[in-house]
Amino acid sequence: MQKMEGKVWNFGKDIDTDLIIAARYLSTSNPLELAKHVMEDADPTFVSKMTPGDIIVAGDNFGCGSSREHAPIALKAAGVAAVIAPTFARIFYRNAFNMGLPIFELTESSQIKEGEVVSIDMDAGTITNKTTGKVYNFIPIPPFMQELIGAGGLMNYATAEIAAQGN
Repeated sequence: MQKMEGKVWNFGKDIDTDLIIAARYLSTSNPLELAKHVMEDADPTFVSKMTPGDIIVAGDNFGCGSSREHAPIALKAAGVAAVIAPTFARIFYRNAFNMGLPIFELTESSQIKEGEVVSIDMDAGTITNKTTGKVYNFIPIPPFMQELIGAGGLMNYATAEIAAQGN
């Protein structure tokens, strides 16, 4: 279905939605405005250092905190291709797929270091660290969730489904 490759940026465990996009920026729902402030409170220079297509690798419980949809929207708008972590907060997990942001549960995520390059093959269920050559198997993504990612999110998926039915 989908392959991606990017440079890794590491963040720790319990990265909450306020660290992903601080509440002080929520007066706008413009994704491009939100993107300017992604991860700002965790790393003030993140947006200026990252390149679209880069990948965040974090510790347990990524996306905990409030249920704001702004967090995956801002990450995606900033150009983050995917997030890899051992676990995700459940509401962030669902919001990420609804917004079309690929996330991957990988218990060994701490083995992947900042600056390394990883490639992700959703069909094969693998993450390959191109820097070290190590290959990891991630927890499979349910087929429907893969369809959401392929469509670019729930709204795009629903629009295509409605169009296909001729409504």
